[in-house]
Amino acid sequence: MSPRLDLALNSGLTLSQPLVVIGPTPEEDLSALSREAQVIQPFKPFHDHFASQGFATKPVLDAACSDALVFLPRAKALARSLVQQACSYASGTIVVDGAKTNGVDSILKDIRKRVAIEGPISKAHGKIFWFQADADAFTDWAAPENQSVDGYVTAPGVFSADGIDPASALLAQSLPDKIGPRVADLGAGWGYLSAGLLQNDRVKALHLVEADHAALTCAQANVPDTRAQFHWADAVTWTAPEPIDTVIMNPPFHTSRSADPALGQGFIRSAAKNLTRNGTLWMVANRHLPYEATLAESFAQVQEVAGDNRFKVFQASRPRA
Repeated sequence: MSPRLDLALNSGLTLSQPLVVIGPTPEEDLSALSREAQVIQPFKPFHDHFASQGFATKPVLDAACSDALVFLPRAKALARSLVQQACSYASGTIVVDGAKTNGVDSILKDIRKRVAIEGPISKAHGKIFWFQADADAFTDWAAPENQSVDGYVTAPGVFSADGIDPASALLAQSLPDKIGPRVADLGAGWGYLSAGLLQNDRVKALHLVEADHAALTCAQANVPDTRAQFHWADAVTWTAPEPIDTVIMNPPFHTSRSADPALGQGFIRSAAKNLTRNGTLWMVANRHLPYEATLAESFAQVQEVAGDNRFKVFQASRPRA
């Protein structure tokens, strides 16, 4: 059991079914909770983690419940919208758990101005507290119905929600006119790269692969093209439904505050696995990330074709068996 939740339950907190658990990561141990609880997790690898433990798991909250347990994300706008969603669907107790690094102190301060809270309990560099659901107290925390940037639909908490990512913009500028007809965009996000690529008539099929359900929903709005196919999947383990001629990607390099180059390395291996023998990868990355060795292991030909002091763009071809 998560240490703060364990303390709260031992201090008199009771949770009633139907219970929803919103936004837990694999770092949160939910083993002591009844499998009647439903987990809401839009990030596919985390979604699959809790599904494998026997929880009914969904990417979005869309049904009434009694109590709700909210694990705070780092993005403040997303954290607020999750609290608002919990209050909209729950009729009983709302429990909020978060690390200090995820802004729990700020959220606690803001919630305390609106409703009476119980707790808080501090433990393991974070806090947990709870209050009675009030559907009217947090209406201004709801995610905007139409959030957009530069003409593209985005959403709170998705990558580059407030503007086009400069690395993706550099990759888009570097892509050639002559490109394979069957393309995959690994880690497609809200669809910036794919939207631009589909202006090329040579593209006959484009697979957008994205683990964040919210981002993929935005991509479906931003890429209204019959050539596009959308896959809610972990790009590292995804298997293409057809041979792929070209992969484009701006892979993530962290799921927490610490950089993890293994994520991008997994994307590179997935690209090599899904490409045809003469296929090509186009990839952008932060300059400090150590991807060259993995590219050389996965492809017979690798070259840096563009870049600046922040980013580097690679073209890699002829994936190794």
